[in-house]
Amino acid sequence: MTPTDTSEKELERIITNSLITESGYIQGRPEDFDRDHAVDLPKLQEFLQKTQPKIFEQLGLEEKGPKRLQFLARLQGEIAKRGVIDVLRRGVKHGPASVSLFYGTPTPGNVKATELFLSNIFSVTRQLQYSKDDTKRALDLCIFINGLPIATFELKNRLTKQTVDDAIQQYKRDRDPRELLFQFGRCVVHFAVDDQEVRMCSWLKGSESWFLPFNKGFNDGAGNPPNPNGIKTDYLWKETLTKPGLTDILENYAQLVEEKDQRTGRPKKSQIFPRYHQLIVVRSLLNHASRYGVGHRYLIQHSAGSGKSNSIAWLAHQLIGLEKEGNPIFDSVFVVTDRRVLDKQIRDTIKQFAQVSAIIGAVTEGSEQLRKFIEDGKKIIITTVQKFPFILDEIGSAHRGRKFALIIDEAHSSQGGRTTAKMHMALSEDGSGEDDETTEDKINTIMESRKLLKNASYFAFTATPKNKTLELFGEPYKKGESVSHRAFHSYTMKQAIDEGFILDVLKTYTPVQSYYHLMKTVTDDPVFDKKKAKKKLRRYVESHEHAIRLKSEIMVDHFHEQVIQRKKIGGKARAMVVTSGIERAIQYYHAVSAYLTQEKYPYKAIVAFSGEHEYGNEKVTEATLNGFPSIQIPDKVIEDPYRFLIVADKFQTGYDEPLLHTMYVDKILTDIKAVQTLSRLNRSHPQKHDSFVLDFVNDVDTIREAFETYYRTTILSDETDPNKLHDLKNDLDKYQVYTLDRIESLVELYINGADRDKLDPYLDVCVVDYNALDEDSQVDFKGKAKAFLRTYSFLSSILPYTNAEWEKLSIFLNFLTPKLPAPKEEDLSKGILEAIDMESYRVEVQASLSIDLKDEDSEIYPIPTSGGGHVREPELDYLSNIVKAFNDLFGSIEWKDGDKIRKVITEEIPQKVKEDKAYQNAIKHSDKQNARIEHDKALLRVITAMLSDHTELFKQFSDNPSFKKWLQDSIFAMTYEGE
Repeated sequence: MTPTDTSEKELERIITNSLITESGYIQGRPEDFDRDHAVDLPKLQEFLQKTQPKIFEQLGLEEKGPKRLQFLARLQGEIAKRGVIDVLRRGVKHGPASVSLFYGTPTPGNVKATELFLSNIFSVTRQLQYSKDDTKRALDLCIFINGLPIATFELKNRLTKQTVDDAIQQYKRDRDPRELLFQFGRCVVHFAVDDQEVRMCSWLKGSESWFLPFNKGFNDGAGNPPNPNGIKTDYLWKETLTKPGLTDILENYAQLVEEKDQRTGRPKKSQIFPRYHQLIVVRSLLNHASRYGVGHRYLIQHSAGSGKSNSIAWLAHQLIGLEKEGNPIFDSVFVVTDRRVLDKQIRDTIKQFAQVSAIIGAVTEGSEQLRKFIEDGKKIIITTVQKFPFILDEIGSAHRGRKFALIIDEAHSSQGGRTTAKMHMALSEDGSGEDDETTEDKINTIMESRKLLKNASYFAFTATPKNKTLELFGEPYKKGESVSHRAFHSYTMKQAIDEGFILDVLKTYTPVQSYYHLMKTVTDDPVFDKKKAKKKLRRYVESHEHAIRLKSEIMVDHFHEQVIQRKKIGGKARAMVVTSGIERAIQYYHAVSAYLTQEKYPYKAIVAFSGEHEYGNEKVTEATLNGFPSIQIPDKVIEDPYRFLIVADKFQTGYDEPLLHTMYVDKILTDIKAVQTLSRLNRSHPQKHDSFVLDFVNDVDTIREAFETYYRTTILSDETDPNKLHDLKNDLDKYQVYTLDRIESLVELYINGADRDKLDPYLDVCVVDYNALDEDSQVDFKGKAKAFLRTYSFLSSILPYTNAEWEKLSIFLNFLTPKLPAPKEEDLSKGILEAIDMESYRVEVQASLSIDLKDEDSEIYPIPTSGGGHVREPELDYLSNIVKAFNDLFGSIEWKDGDKIRKVITEEIPQKVKEDKAYQNAIKHSDKQNARIEHDKALLRVITAMLSDHTELFKQFSDNPSFKKWLQDSIFAMTYEGE
């Protein structure tokens, strides 16, 4: 009896067989692929001959020759210029001929269109040898439509110890983006697939390729639910890539967008393929509206980072085409938004299918323009929340006979943060309104004051629905004896974070009290007492003298040392300073700017606030302070030398800049305001692996409470003691799973970019030692290893010092932990390549590690003590006396670098002397007199070893008896710890 085939080839066979037998695909042959033009030539010929025989003959496509080559070259050029999506939709013109290359979904009852659609040839080819240069290289699968490649696949199988991450690495490493098949726009999408997950990429760029999840989600998180009927990921080929499913994507979702880069003026292209939740929510809304018609309300709770703008654009475009019994369900679609970007995205979407000016009208003037758009039959009308009351009145009275869809992008408020007096009057009977009302509040107030219009359906998108929003737009359902409301569709913050679409800003949320406390745990250490950031923090916390100036210095120094020097986001990171008002924002702007100039940092700040404000006896605006128009702020922020954006009620909602990494908060934040403000940092970027919040005002409990409603599993770090890392490392060391040599060797290989297979031997031998432990020890070791990684990841972005030993162990454990067998009840492993998932991460590690190694023997490496890792307070006092004595007694010596010599004497020499084995032994087992003898020998050895680097020091020690005696006495007093 033959056992089950669990190989990758079997997964390939299962997918191919399903597409052929269940979805009507044709089996393609690898040898039919024309590598010179990246087409399946026999399938292209068959389609054209069957559907356009005259053109087929006219172009001479049957026989090999110049005419066929001319057409293939023309086809290839058009795909390179316009992308395969547009070529499928619009065909190509070649000489006198207009060649159709795809027939779309037929309208109901149209027999001819149905015949043409059925004539499309969907095919799937296994082991496609795509390369002209290396003909042995082969893709696992490739899907074609009428001979044109649409989607490629790399498959992996977890049963054979390979995951979707290995498939991604194969694309990044082995699939040269210069190959014709992999060039931009040539295919619509590239899938990395295993039996549990699907990832997708619409533009292969080698190591910079960005693969996004295309998963259903499970328990409001990442991944896919168990499939009782087969493999978890079979929805990809059984639902998404069926003929109707793929056709729908090509007709209504997939896009190649070209826009002008505002900074360079050059065109910038991108290709869009819908994410799974976007596809499902739009299709679900269309199906429900198509079935039940007008007069319903839908609440779509989609997290920040879910791509709401595209979802809204796709929905708006398709709602205008919905029909029931041959009649349109909606005459016009209103999109209510304050975001200019949404206007542009809707226009870009419609541009793919129709003349924009004929379809879309944006209300920029007043009510007359709005009324004219309705009367002229504009299909999509884009307007702001300020005009929403008038829209409801207009369509509820003058246009009662027409049917409308209202898409409300109500989670965002305008970047200006202001609402006109007229709007406030419209929102309340007494003409009053709250200053901090969100757009969501305004919509709710308007809706409450008016009955549901029977000739309109409402589609409300939000990331953070309030109770009132749920009640107005949510779907009612029976819960016991009461009626509750829920969203029509949800894509949670938890899933968005799990899937890597947004970052978890709570992982490194740090109140300033915690920051100060963390610093305080090392106050007794003389090395760190000299850190200016800690001194400034202590002055601020204890005395509040010149608070704005001191906090500005803390922000700038932290950003320079912990963000820029660590090359966060590839060295492109930006920071936002959130202030409590315009006056405070202007103060911060001047303080930050002055300190940047004083310290000669090559950065500048931008301030953002609304209107004109009096400051220093003169009227100022953001434009006069910044030196450029307000409209340019979003573009300027991402240009050097600008790195700080200082805001007062501006850019705190609806501002999606992936380069924002760090936020400094000096404003009370609660509820939704806290979620929306901190979420400015969560936008993902291929080189962005973390974010950081330093909060001078709020506390952990307040922020936790704000996020709990919208965040399924809140992860917040309270005050964390750095000594826990020492304890965790000691506990891990005791198990002897790894050795120092293995760590050093692996880290050196990794930092220097060695091949992946060079790392595994060091890890696998550790796994063997781990497996030799009893079960309890295994659980304890792995739990402590994960705790070390989690704690170090958090602390390394806060502490004013770095530790090379911790950094190396962190790198090693990042690779080792996923290889260790996990307890059955908890799968902590996500695959070795996911642990360090981006090539750019090496830059960050190199940057932080190089700082570790460079500074190890200077001011930031702590002086070891035999106790708990701290130097006693009297020694801290003594250190300052040593520096003073050095300056008084030997400041007249013409040292080439006096500051460096002081550091060597107060930090480097004591550390090295104390590490001397003979001296350590004398301290432990002998009296003070003998310890002094061994100390002097150790000091001589240290000074001698420094001869080449510090010749002046060696000369003074050898030739100047008073200097020698002073140094011996001083170092002994610093290092001796006898009873």
